[in-house]
Amino acid sequence: MLALIAASAGPSFLRIPLPQQVALYTSDTCLGHNPGEGHPEQPERLARLLKAMREEWVPTYGKNLVVRDPTDADVTEEQLLRVHTPQHLRKVNSAFGSLQVALGQRCNIDSDTICSPGSKAAAKRAAGLVIAAVDDVLRRPRRSPSRAFVMARPPGHHAEAATPMGFCLYNNVLVGVAHAQAVHGLQRIAVLDFDVHHGNGDADIIASDPRLLYCSSHEVPNYPGTGQEEGRDGEHRNVVNVPLPAGCGSSAFRRAWRDTLLPAVRAFRPEAIFVSAGFDAHGVDPLSSTTLSDADFAWLTSEVVRLGVGARLPVISVLEGGYNLEQLPKSVRTHVHALVHS
Repeated sequence: MLALIAASAGPSFLRIPLPQQVALYTSDTCLGHNPGEGHPEQPERLARLLKAMREEWVPTYGKNLVVRDPTDADVTEEQLLRVHTPQHLRKVNSAFGSLQVALGQRCNIDSDTICSPGSKAAAKRAAGLVIAAVDDVLRRPRRSPSRAFVMARPPGHHAEAATPMGFCLYNNVLVGVAHAQAVHGLQRIAVLDFDVHHGNGDADIIASDPRLLYCSSHEVPNYPGTGQEEGRDGEHRNVVNVPLPAGCGSSAFRRAWRDTLLPAVRAFRPEAIFVSAGFDAHGVDPLSSTTLSDADFAWLTSEVVRLGVGARLPVISVLEGGYNLEQLPKSVRTHVHALVHS
């Protein structure tokens, strides 16, 4: 009743947001990528999320969480080449087709980025799920979701145009962004990245395209050693970085987004927002020394969806980091909850 009153009341009345339908894209195929025992980016990350989704989230959110697992959602070479160079694809395909992988072993692209027998299918599905989300959200009939979360792996925001790296084979988010440009005609897209590591791949690909904006908060010093200077970077000054010092917490993180990054997005006036959603800035994550909590992820998610008017601005969020197996499902649920209820 309050929500109905708020919807019809004047501007001075406290408006209570109605729940929004969120489409969640995922696939068991993405479990097949296995970099090996002791590697932070392990299949159990997604296995825990899938279990929580099936046992907790779906019963809780009901019709407001629409789970989609398209079996034909593998990315194509044409779609990858909108973002990655032929050199990049040759390097990844060489690893997929290596003798080690054919023998059921692993092949290192670099010390952190490793292919296993199931990696090709997982990587193609992860990027393909982002494209599926883009098509569904941007072609949506009336009353279908304008918000999506892609829960897949391997992650993508370190993969540059010509180089897979940092656990990442393809840049899933930017493959989706390029598809939104090429197929749906979008001219202004913002990519927001709250992973604890700078998305050097996102920045590398976006810097040369004035139709795109990249905004990132990230810990420095930390892998990959980019984005260390605060302010705008790139050929078109469309890469906006706010580095955060080790040990910082909620106040520094929220200040970075409130005072610098979100205003940059508003000024850019995007037609759609993509999110590189990494949860490794949490205080218990093994790959960072920042001290964020789930409340910080919820706050930023709410602020992001409010950048649009109601539910009209499409938001497509894609899982990146988050390496504490106990904490990750809690953080992701916080993010999904805010997508539904903001």
